[in-house]
Amino acid sequence: MQKARIRLSGTNPATLDEICNQVRGIAQRTGVHMAGPIPLPTKRLVVPCRKSPDGEGSATWDHWEMRVHKRLIDLDADERALRQLMRIQVPKNVNIEIVLES
Repeated sequence: MQKARIRLSGTNPATLDEICNQVRGIAQRTGVHMAGPIPLPTKRLVVPCRKSPDGEGSATWDHWEMRVHKRLIDLDADERALRQLMRIQVPKNVNIEIVLES
């Protein structure tokens, strides 16, 4: 049987968990086996930049950081479950990737 691997990524972990709960609800309603959500390592994107725009004075730096949180869900590829999965309203700041594997 085919499996659907769902990879979620976004900057807000609360919205990721909310979408994971929606997927869990779909799996329970359709009776499909679900594994996960598995939290993957958080990626930290750090951008250091100089505070002083002209280069004069002491070298002081600001550090801007963005964290990208990821979740992985494995789901049996049932047609009913996948159709309901496609209807989930995903916020713009969350990326979702669905891959079918045999």
